[in-house]
Amino acid sequence: MTDSAENAEQLIIGMVIYPNFTLQDLVGPQGVLGLYGKTLLLWKNKDPVPTETGLLIHPTTTFDECPDNLDILFVPGGMDTNGAMRDDAVVDFLAKSGKTAKYVTSVCSGSLLLGMAGLLEGYRSATHWACYGALEATGAIPVHERVVIDRNRMSGGGVTAGIDFGLQLLAHLKGEKVAKTTQLIIEYDPQPPFNAGSPDQAGPEIVEAAMAALGDMDDQMKATLASRRH
Repeated sequence: MTDSAENAEQLIIGMVIYPNFTLQDLVGPQGVLGLYGKTLLLWKNKDPVPTETGLLIHPTTTFDECPDNLDILFVPGGMDTNGAMRDDAVVDFLAKSGKTAKYVTSVCSGSLLLGMAGLLEGYRSATHWACYGALEATGAIPVHERVVIDRNRMSGGGVTAGIDFGLQLLAHLKGEKVAKTTQLIIEYDPQPPFNAGSPDQAGPEIVEAAMAALGDMDDQMKATLASRRH
């Protein structure tokens, strides 16, 4: 968008949360997009929801209260994405809201929740590097990129890709100048101390250690997807 009146419009951003989601998946995009709109933290009720590291996040809006004119529907990933995939209330809400939201989006393994809700069939999508097997099982077209845009679907890779995702989506909605200005406001100038942010860079020993920490989440999600089809 380039028109100043359009740029002044406040976005309505619906961000789904669920037990044991990854906080960084959410706060990266929200820190960028939330500067230009109203964020609705969506859950089944308004009880505090624990993140995977134990912090409690307070929902602001229940699924039943969510408006049907969301500019952005967003889903984070997490160590228990599989648990949310098995929750009919979450999946049904995403399926319904995804039909009317202008942009249907995710970061990390949040794409598996979109896929579980039938929202990625035939769409290109990214996910966390350890979850591409399950992503393919949703009917999505897996793309190993940090941010992937396919029509009104936008997805980010794992965790820290959420900031890149947020800035690219902001550029689509508000224009490149606004996105660049926001990047400077948050001083997003990444200089990682190690070259270990992807399996190719990290090498076999570090990948093995990471996989041991992550466990069999990819296989678990594939099993959940398979069970839903039977």
